[in-house]
Amino acid sequence: MDLYDVVELREAIPDENLEPGAVGTIVHVFDHVPGAYEVEFADSDGRTVGMVTLTLDQIRPLDAPS
Repeated sequence: MDLYDVVELREAIPDENLEPGAVGTIVHVFDHVPGAYEVEFADSDGRTVGMVTLTLDQIRPLDAPS
């Protein structure tokens, strides 16, 4: 996945109040940790509600099949 790709959360992140299916945008790709991404989640008004470092097993491209 690449910078600014839109992704969907596969699992809940309770500490961030994020549920499975939450949609976010990759805002950083970690070079030193393969498969790790900083993902920003926003509400319908565009306000950030969470920014979390996630791995490939926790997210999928938004248009990917479940």
